[in-house]
Amino acid sequence: MAEEKSVEEELSLPILLAEQIRKAVEEAESFKVECSEVGRQVERLSQMLRFAVRFVTSTPSLYERPVRCIVADVAKNLDRTLTLIRKCKHSGLLRCVVTITSATDFRKAFNLLDASMGDMKWVLSIFDSVTSGGIQVSLPPFANNDPIIPWVWSFIASIQMGPLPDRVEAAIELASLALDNERNKKIIVEEGGVPPLLKLLKEGASPDSQIAAATALLNLATDQERVRVIAREQGIPVIVQVLFDSSMKVQLGVADLVARMAEHDPIAQEEFARENAIRPLVSLLSIDVFLDQHNHGKPSIHSIVQDHKQMGKKTSTITITAKKQKQNHSTDSRSSSSSSLYYSDAIGRYGYHRKDSENENPEVKLQLKISCAVALWLLSKGSVSNSRRITETKGLLCLAKLIEKEQGELQNHCLMTVTEITAAAESNAELRHAAFKTNSPPAKAIVEELLRVIREVSNPLLQIAAIKSIGSLARIFPARETRVLGLLVKQLSNKNPDVATEAAFALGKFACPENFLCVEHSKTIIENDGVPPLMRLLRANEWSQYHGLTLLCYLALHVGNSEALEQARALTVLEGAIRSVNSQNPSLKELISKAIYHLEVYRSGIHLHRHPYAP
Repeated sequence: MAEEKSVEEELSLPILLAEQIRKAVEEAESFKVECSEVGRQVERLSQMLRFAVRFVTSTPSLYERPVRCIVADVAKNLDRTLTLIRKCKHSGLLRCVVTITSATDFRKAFNLLDASMGDMKWVLSIFDSVTSGGIQVSLPPFANNDPIIPWVWSFIASIQMGPLPDRVEAAIELASLALDNERNKKIIVEEGGVPPLLKLLKEGASPDSQIAAATALLNLATDQERVRVIAREQGIPVIVQVLFDSSMKVQLGVADLVARMAEHDPIAQEEFARENAIRPLVSLLSIDVFLDQHNHGKPSIHSIVQDHKQMGKKTSTITITAKKQKQNHSTDSRSSSSSSLYYSDAIGRYGYHRKDSENENPEVKLQLKISCAVALWLLSKGSVSNSRRITETKGLLCLAKLIEKEQGELQNHCLMTVTEITAAAESNAELRHAAFKTNSPPAKAIVEELLRVIREVSNPLLQIAAIKSIGSLARIFPARETRVLGLLVKQLSNKNPDVATEAAFALGKFACPENFLCVEHSKTIIENDGVPPLMRLLRANEWSQYHGLTLLCYLALHVGNSEALEQARALTVLEGAIRSVNSQNPSLKELISKAIYHLEVYRSGIHLHRHPYAP
C-alpha cells in the first residue's frame, strides 16, 4: 500500500490548482466576466488554504481527519473549475457549440467554489475555537443533510487539541452520541475518536476527564470490531494502568470497560489477563472484605485459613505470624490477624489510595465491587488461563467471603465468577488439582458457601449457579463426602423444576463413568433416597427428562441390584423411555439400552437365585 501523504502534501495540491486557475483566467478569451469572478473566488480560497498550511505546520497535535477530507473535496472542485476555465482560452466554431453548456457549468462552478470556501472557513473555525477555547457547533455546507460527521470532528478536535474543560465536555458529547445508535459509534471510530479518548484516559489530568473518556470508550465498545480497534490502539495497557492507580470513581468506570471488552472479544479477554488486569480487580473486590473480626456458627473462611496455617501449608511469613499470634491470643484473634494480612496484601501491593478508599462513599465502594465482580466473571468465562490467574491471586477466598456476606448484584456476580472458574476446573485437570485440593482453604471456603447457598438461599437463580458449580467439582469429592450428595438429592424434590433439573445434571457428573468414584457415589445417591424424587422428575419437561434419564441410567449401570430401582420399576420406565427418545439423541438412546440390558441381567440373576433348578 502506498504511504499516506502528509497533511502539508495534501494541501499543496489545491494550492497548485488555484495557481493554475489564476493563470488560466488571465489567458481566457471567452466568458471573461465569469472567469474573473471565478478568479476572485479561487483567490480567497487560496488564501484560506495557505493559512491552513501555516496552522498545520505550527500545530504539533493536529487532528488531521477534517483537514484531509475537506481539502480532498476542495481539490476536486478546483480541478473541475480548472477544466472549465481552460475551455475559455480559444474561440471559434467549436467554442460556439460548447457555449450552451458553459453558462450552466459556470453556475455550477460558482456553487462548488462557494461550498468549498464555506467548508474551509468551517474547518479553520474549528481549530480557532479549539485553540482559543470552546467547541464549534456550526455546520459546514457539505454536511447540511447529515450533521453527525462535523459534530464528531469538532468533538474529537477538542479532545485532542483543546484545554482540559473543553476536552471533558467533548468526551461527554461523544459518549452521548455513541449511545444514540450504531451508525454514530461507527463514525466516531472511523474518524479517529479512539486514540484521543485513550490519551485523555491515560493522562489522568483529572478524575472527571478520565471518567468522561472511560464512559465514551464504554459506549463504543459494544461489538467485537470496535473492541479490537481499542486494543489495536494499545488501549488495553492504558486501561489496566488506570485500573491500578486511579481514584475509585475512575476505577469503577474502567472496570466496566474491562467487562464490556472482555464480553465482546475473546482476544481482548486474554490480552487483559496478559496485562495483569486480574490482580487489581481482585484487590479492589477485596476492599473491606477481611475487616470484620469474628464469625459465629459454621466454619468460616477465617477459621479455614487458620486451620491451614496450623497444618503448615502457608508461606513462611504467614506461618511465623500465626505462631506469634498463637502464643499471645485466642483463635478468634489469630483469625482476625490473618484477615488483616490478606487485606493488607490486597491493598498494599498495588499502591492504592488506602485513605481515599476508606473515606469513599459506601455506595461507590459497593458499585466498584459489583463492577469488578462482573469484570472477573466475563474475564473468566470460557477461559482456563484467566480462571487460573484468579485462583492464584487469593480470588477464591475473596469470592467466598462476598458470597457469604453480600446480597443482590454483588453476591450474584461473585457466584457467576465461581461458576466459570469451576467450569474451567472441570475441563482442565491441572487447574482442578492446583486450585481445588481437598485440603485447600480457598477450595473449602468456596464449597462451604456453595452448599450454604443451595441449602439456605431461596433465589432459584443463585441455587442453580451453586448447584452447577458443585457439579463441575464432582471429581474433587471423596467417597466419604456424603453430605454434598445428600444435599443435591434433596434438591431433586425442589418445587422449582429448573433447580431440580440442575441437581439431576450435577448428580449425573458424580455418577457418570468418567468419575473414578462413580460406583460409590451412585450407592450414596440411592442410600439418600434419591430414586423416588428422580422418578418424579421424569414426568416434568423434556429437559428434566433428559437429565433424569441420564442419571437413572448411571444408577442402573453401577448399582443395578438396588432394591430401590426395582421398587421404582426402573426397568419398565427405561423400556418405555427408549421408545419415546428423540432420534436426535442417539447417545442417550444407547445409554438407555445399556442400562436396560444391565437391569435385565440382574433381574435374571435374581430370578435364578430365587428359583433354583430342581430336576
